[in-house]
Amino acid sequence: MSELDLKAADYTLSGLRPFPVAVTAVHEGRANGLMSLSAGSGGIIPEAPRVTISLTKYNLTHHMVLGSGVFVMHLLAATPEPALEASMKILMGLGGSSGRDGDKLAAFGTKPGVTGAPILLDALSYVEGRVVGTLDAEENTIFLADVVGAGVLREGERLRIGPAWGRLPKEWIEQYEANHVPQLENARRNRGLVD
Repeated sequence: MSELDLKAADYTLSGLRPFPVAVTAVHEGRANGLMSLSAGSGGIIPEAPRVTISLTKYNLTHHMVLGSGVFVMHLLAATPEPALEASMKILMGLGGSSGRDGDKLAAFGTKPGVTGAPILLDALSYVEGRVVGTLDAEENTIFLADVVGAGVLREGERLRIGPAWGRLPKEWIEQYEANHVPQLENARRNRGLVD
């Protein structure tokens, strides 16, 4: 058995995650959101679309989606420039801290969708999902949902993670990486990779 080439695996798998998405949820009267690189289409029937998201169990939003069975997945805008600035604020606001530390959505304009989950008004587009299936993958849960609402909020190109990451302030990246450590440790424990 040959040794796994982790660089080759990362190169291949990271190429599957070009678009950062904002995921919002509501449960028991509380709303929250996070950034993810793991959303995708969950079906091929155009008149009955489905969406998938993968959320690590460490995140508050994971527990909210598991409890409520609903979420909104948003694409962010790369153009025009004012929309890009709003997208970067969403990325930093939802990706830079835990919802356990405060209301991450308070800084953003939202409206409730058909599921009650908050729609970010500065996003490019969104789909609302009602969960129809889950896969417990130890470190995370993969949610499959019927799309029950959707909208395009503005014209523009989709934000890609490479250009977005290049625009983030160094201090924010350092804080993000520090905040990411406990999430990685939790994932490793859940997978049985550490004690």
